[in-house]
Amino acid sequence: MVKEFKEFVANGSVMDAAIGFVIGLAFKSVVDSVVNDILMPIVGFLTAGIDFTNLKIVLKQAVEGVSEEVAITYGQLIQAVISFLIISLFLFFVMKAVNKLRRKKAEEEAQVEEVAPEETELELLKDIRQLLSDKDK
Repeated sequence: MVKEFKEFVANGSVMDAAIGFVIGLAFKSVVDSVVNDILMPIVGFLTAGIDFTNLKIVLKQAVEGVSEEVAITYGQLIQAVISFLIISLFLFFVMKAVNKLRRKKAEEEAQVEEVAPEETELELLKDIRQLLSDKDK
């Protein structure tokens, strides 16, 4: 059983998933920083500093020393949705740039593959024609 576990862990896909997970965690901190330190202050400025997290519907007021306030904190949901939309938009632009670079690289590789064989064939045909003409003389 230990041997099987070692083989499972050493399997390439498991290692790839682990590496992807660690890189994802590191990338999460970058995205969080961009959102919290750059984009959210802009959103705060545009919304005149409204703090959505404090919005709530109080169902039952707190009684001092007896009970706590019961409230629906819908403002936190609004804040979470705004954060999700901003993060999604940021990731969309990152992936759009990455895909553009990938497409450009794939097109360049395809052009190299298309051009090189044709040039080689053409050169070979020219060489054959030259040899035949030299042979006839």
